[in-house]
Amino acid sequence: METDQIMSAIFLIAVLILILPGFLSTNSRMKQFLSNLSIWTIIVVVIIVIIYLIG
Repeated sequence: METDQIMSAIFLIAVLILILPGFLSTNSRMKQFLSNLSIWTIIVVVIIVIIYLIG
């Protein structure tokens, strides 16, 4: 792994640690949680595809 990839992974994990508690507390119902999780999954997949096509 290159240094850029390692730093990106560290930043991603740090953001996940910061956001996850609030995300879980606001999504107390399972239906709402799965809906929000699917939206975030789509966003992440789109970003990964765009980065893959550019780079």
